[in-house]
Amino acid sequence: MTCKAHLSAEGRCRPLSLVITPGQRADCTQLEPVLDKIRVPRIGPGRPRKKPDSLAADKAYNNGPCRHRLRRRGIRHTEPFPT
Repeated sequence: MTCKAHLSAEGRCRPLSLVITPGQRADCTQLEPVLDKIRVPRIGPGRPRKKPDSLAADKAYNNGPCRHRLRRRGIRHTEPFPT
């Protein structure tokens, strides 16, 4: 039995959200749960920020459904370079 950690981090590599799944789970299926868990507290009053300005991901997230989800949420994304 193995597990995978699906993590989102900000530009300075500080974690924003974490989802742990069984090892055989595909990475692209966890894009929505990882994005849904992002909560960045605001200084002063107001709700926490839940949407990142942009996203850079590895090639596991480079498919049509993932790109569609990001566009629907208004999140800019950087596609990985092919190897």
